[in-house]
Amino acid sequence: MNPTLLVELFTEELPPKALQTLGTAFAELLSKTLRDEGHLTDNSEVEGFASPRRLACRITNVAAVSPEKKIQERLLPVKIGLDANGQPTPPLQKKLDSLGLGAISVDQLETISDGKQDVLHISRTQAGKALEESLNKALEVATTKLPIPKVMSYQRPDGSTVHFVRPAHRLVCLHGDKVVPAQVLGLESDRITLGHRFLSQGVLNIASADSYEAQLETEGKVIASFEKRKAAIVKALAEKAAGDKVVQPDDLVDEVCALVEWPVVYEAGFEKEFLEVPQECLILTMQANQKYFAITDQTGKMKNRFLLVSNLLTPTPELITSGNERVLRARLADAKFFFDQDRKKTLESRLPGLANVVYHNKLGTQKDRNGRLIELAAALAPVCGADVEQAKRAALLCKADLLTDMVGEFPELQGNMGEHYARHDGEHADVAQAIADHYSPRFAGDQLPRNAVGVAAALADKLETLVGIYSIGLVPTGDKDPFALRRHALGVIRMIIEKNLKLDLMDALNKASKLFATYPDFKHSVEGIAGFIQDRLRGYLKDQGYSTAEVESVLSQNPSKFADLPKRLEAVRAFSQLPESQALAAANKRITNILKKTEVGSAEVDTNLLQVDAEKALATQVKEVEPHATRAFEQGDYQQALLVLAPLKANVDAFFENVMVMDNNEALKNNRLALLKHMHGLMNRVADISQLAA
Repeated sequence: MNPTLLVELFTEELPPKALQTLGTAFAELLSKTLRDEGHLTDNSEVEGFASPRRLACRITNVAAVSPEKKIQERLLPVKIGLDANGQPTPPLQKKLDSLGLGAISVDQLETISDGKQDVLHISRTQAGKALEESLNKALEVATTKLPIPKVMSYQRPDGSTVHFVRPAHRLVCLHGDKVVPAQVLGLESDRITLGHRFLSQGVLNIASADSYEAQLETEGKVIASFEKRKAAIVKALAEKAAGDKVVQPDDLVDEVCALVEWPVVYEAGFEKEFLEVPQECLILTMQANQKYFAITDQTGKMKNRFLLVSNLLTPTPELITSGNERVLRARLADAKFFFDQDRKKTLESRLPGLANVVYHNKLGTQKDRNGRLIELAAALAPVCGADVEQAKRAALLCKADLLTDMVGEFPELQGNMGEHYARHDGEHADVAQAIADHYSPRFAGDQLPRNAVGVAAALADKLETLVGIYSIGLVPTGDKDPFALRRHALGVIRMIIEKNLKLDLMDALNKASKLFATYPDFKHSVEGIAGFIQDRLRGYLKDQGYSTAEVESVLSQNPSKFADLPKRLEAVRAFSQLPESQALAAANKRITNILKKTEVGSAEVDTNLLQVDAEKALATQVKEVEPHATRAFEQGDYQQALLVLAPLKANVDAFFENVMVMDNNEALKNNRLALLKHMHGLMNRVADISQLAA
């Protein structure tokens, strides 16, 4: 085995929200370049490290010199490189000289055709590269291609200007126990790094690449691995919680992990009077402003204690906890003040102020929008199973909390605070709940509105946004979607399907579109919006485990009602597993192509014009099958509606084998087309089964 390679870049404090990404990218970029240069093997293992002041990478089994390799180099076309006598031309000689191969004879060249012409090539052995050369290249690549959120410019002691994420101060490059000469960002490599600012002796001499992590931990009091540091934090939080639950969203744990080198968890507390404030406010204050972890009991009720992750191990932690308690107390006092002040005014009394809040300069104010939401929620309430008056009330009040002090301080709480204030105002419980839920689902996998009133309000909010924003030309492009139209579309899809709403999407979009009729910049775009939503629907259904063919068989019919799509898809899946399915799908595809090319008059089949035994048999069987398929379809038994088609296979095959559809006799031709059209309609009521054809 070759020695292990260690590369560490020691810097000033790196941006915490980007640290994990930077660490991963640094290791990947370094290892990829070294692998491309031939220094790594299939057994080489790459491990990245990232702490607040360092990015590092350790790679096992790294060769000091990459192996020789055979290369075949393209020179010139034969007609350019050789003269009439087969001797090298000046251009060929010049090319060979530039490669240091001027003494090569023509006999040593190979002629290979590229499909258009014969081309001269030279095969030669390329010497292996020294690790020093490849590592310098790898460092240059890693530091220049790092996904840096914002680049800093700073000066080195020699006056040179360097551009990097943060000022870099040391570079460690060890191959086994030997320093590899390397330079990057104005730094020269050595084996010296620094430990924890306060808990270590400062300077550390790394003995070897293999001892790096252990030395940092024991001598430097730094846990270099991001994942190990994170695991230590999670474990310590659970121990300090002592049976209670810790509110620890992943992004907060990651951010705290990026702020400390030697994590130590301390417990602190605050006055019980602050628990009168809704716990969402308290938790958000702790997380957003102070990076603290709230604690709840097993039922989710918040307690008046919290946990903080410090970068300092001390025998007198009360000095740390008391200072943090003092800072948090001021934050919580602000939150309590906002909450108390907000409750002095009802949500309804704030509504006139919405006239001063611009929604969009082409779509009016939030007050104008409120009017649209009320009308749309009322129209959608019956299909959602909601009380119309409650739906209108929820739509009326759902944006009022935008004018409260608490939401002004914490915009993330919009909706949630509206529910608290609505309950305080004595609003109906379903209305209060709907005010919070009209934003749901807020993100992928989020819960749907908890009651029917909330569903009506949420659908109204999302459809109004989709129609309004889309129809003034603000269609999402690439990864840009400032108005979250994709999320709104997915929310509409989830509510219709998962709440089993018998909603006609086109009807709902048209109702929403009419609400914007007086706006000059608004362009009716219902078909485009429906297509936009269907694109999201396609992805949603595939995420549920359905195949592309199954999804396309259903969506190719442009359904405007989504509630029964899962049943249709299950029916298609069951049908596709029948031995007759492929033949029927292929026949259906053939029928579709025939009908596309020919205009069919009457769909009625005249039995007196049936002459060939195969068409008589098919017509008879279709007539027998039709009532069973129709009854199953009307009862919503889509699986049975498709399965009863299976016996048609033999007669369909015989029809296409023995019957000339496009007969010269116009009457016979039209009658056969009518039979095909009738059967086509029967086969495609549930889904377009031609999409299943292999």
